[in-house]
Amino acid sequence: MSKKILKSRALPMIIVLAGVVMMYHGYKTGEVQVVLDKAIRICMECIGIG
Repeated sequence: MSKKILKSRALPMIIVLAGVVMMYHGYKTGEVQVVLDKAIRICMECIGIG
């Protein structure tokens, strides 16, 4: 029973770990600012200010 539970949770845990690694890499390369700038630009266009 214990092996079945560990086996069934292995793939989701690998996917979560890969996501965390990718987010960390994006943070270290400065992508956070790029995404924030794009989000602000899109929001300004949607409400008609920009």
